[in-house]
Amino acid sequence: MSAPSSGARKRPPQKKTVRKVVRRPSLLAKLRSYFLAGILVTAPGGLTLYVAWLFVTFVDGQVGAILPPRYSPSTYLNFDIPGFGVLVLLVTLTAIGALAAGLVGKLMLRWGESILNRMPVIRGIYSALKQLFETVLSNQSSAFRQCVLVEYPRRGIWALGFISGVTEGEVQDLTAEEVVNVFLPTTPNPTSGFLLFVPRSDVIVLSMTVEEGIKMVISGGIVVPPDRRPKDVRKVKLASAAVSEGKALNPTAASPRPHRAQTDTAES
Repeated sequence: MSAPSSGARKRPPQKKTVRKVVRRPSLLAKLRSYFLAGILVTAPGGLTLYVAWLFVTFVDGQVGAILPPRYSPSTYLNFDIPGFGVLVLLVTLTAIGALAAGLVGKLMLRWGESILNRMPVIRGIYSALKQLFETVLSNQSSAFRQCVLVEYPRRGIWALGFISGVTEGEVQDLTAEEVVNVFLPTTPNPTSGFLLFVPRSDVIVLSMTVEEGIKMVISGGIVVPPDRRPKDVRKVKLASAAVSEGKALNPTAASPRPHRAQTDTAES
């Protein structure tokens, strides 16, 4: 046999193909994912129905304790009708509203208010509650119509709040700038919070709705609403007042300019 010539080409080494082994999830992992998916699907609806059931049960119990037995359907049917107390409450409130809209109802309402206004402690509570309900239930009210950002509790830290109106009276007269009323809710209970009087120039209006802002407060920031601003506006970053002051002291320091949006507090 002839020896191989030195000029013969050597075959390149063949590359070994490495096969990726895809591990399938175990049965326990699948059951866990199915269980979490079941909670995610049923929890919101189940909790909503549970809260509604508690409300209906509470109203039925309170109305049933006041309603005479001869007007209760359980006296004749030997079983309770869920929601009957809620129906009675709705009919009663509607009848009272219709009566108050008439001439006789207005006279009776003025007479009752004149009696309450003569009581030292009760008149303050009544006037505050009346003004609160008129503000919340009025269709022309601008309360809680905008979700805003304010610097709180110090400069450089942003907090989520809601505009509840334009500041008037003594508070506005004593301030150098035009200020607005901002309600700063607490987490996870948005019914409590702080009332801040913030200059209009320091209030930043957000594109999210009030409902989305409340969801974000209740969830502690877990539920984040989508950003509906245009893409060119998203590039503009906010700068706190502390950064602006630092730039004024050090002109060479580079910092983004603050972008302040004007609040729309005009009553519709």
